[in-house]
Amino acid sequence: MSKRVHPQDVMKALSGVRDAAGRGIVALGCVKGVEVGEGRVSVALELPLPMSVTTPAGQQLLRAVHEAVEALDAGTVEIHVARPSSEPAGASGPASAPGAGHGSAPAQAAAGTAPRLAPGVRTTIAVASGKGGVGKSTVAANLAVAFASAGRSAGLMDTDVYGPSVPILVGAQREPAVVDGKIEPPIEHGVKIISMGYFLPKDEAVIWRGPMLHKTVQQFLGDVRWGSLDYLVIDLPPGTGDIQLSLCQTAALTGAVIVSTPQDLALTVASKAIAMFQKLNVPILGIVENMSYHVCSECGHREDIFGHGGARAAAERLGFPFLGEIPLDLRIRTQSDRGQPVALDGSTPQGKAFRDVALALETELAQTQVAEEIVIE
Repeated sequence: MSKRVHPQDVMKALSGVRDAAGRGIVALGCVKGVEVGEGRVSVALELPLPMSVTTPAGQQLLRAVHEAVEALDAGTVEIHVARPSSEPAGASGPASAPGAGHGSAPAQAAAGTAPRLAPGVRTTIAVASGKGGVGKSTVAANLAVAFASAGRSAGLMDTDVYGPSVPILVGAQREPAVVDGKIEPPIEHGVKIISMGYFLPKDEAVIWRGPMLHKTVQQFLGDVRWGSLDYLVIDLPPGTGDIQLSLCQTAALTGAVIVSTPQDLALTVASKAIAMFQKLNVPILGIVENMSYHVCSECGHREDIFGHGGARAAAERLGFPFLGEIPLDLRIRTQSDRGQPVALDGSTPQGKAFRDVALALETELAQTQVAEEIVIE
């Protein structure tokens, strides 16, 4: 027969439960409510960012909560897990715009306090690579365009402050505007766009340390009017540096897509990006093999210039979804230079390749994305 306990007893039991960083979940404010009924205890829980119920750390924490309450012998234990808000602790504060001090328009958005970060964005997808030169930004831009072409509401956030290329890839014709102290992102090809490329003088070098980079990520999420979006595609700089860490600490990422070429070297370096996301409890949504093969436009002969199938084999070996192959193709390069992503036209082989990757990604998300509330009994 179960014992009668009080909510205070449950909170006391939960005070000993800690997250992967050793922080108490009660002190963190993760326990949102406790209800005690006849033969049952219900706990409302919000997992600390960037944890989710799909990550090993999140699952381990849920087990620890369940065991702590179960030890009270109060009957059935229910854990209601709410999707975490996208605002981390301490995210609010005086807002200043990217590029402040350079005389750019966003400096006018300095007044006020930063609200909850990107509250209307349903799915946030980081596009990453272990090294530069693998076409990551081209993949990110075409993914966003493919989503928009499929009727989804999409945004594209370029966080590569050292080499922002998204405005060129989408053929930026408009500038961001400041409306009521918030940045209104321009829309290109049906996609809302933000990039440091809009705010810095052409050819100016960016020499920033970690705190400036972290602030930029916060502002791109919190000070931009993203509105309601199905997908926000986030183009990360190559490597595993400050911006990657800041993004994972700031945003509730749905997951990451890893871009690699078939080369052994690229795959080896890409594995470091995968390891980084795993340490930060960000799910890997899949791997894309870019520059997978080349088909001669004159004779139709196919050549595997960088090898072929390496990313697929790596995905299978590591247990991640393989999202598709993108060819090494002249049309992709020329249309990117003109600001006309090939994903705009799904009737071409190049456009279809990107749309197929977007479809595979949507399918993967549909299979893995958790509901807004999960009940564990």
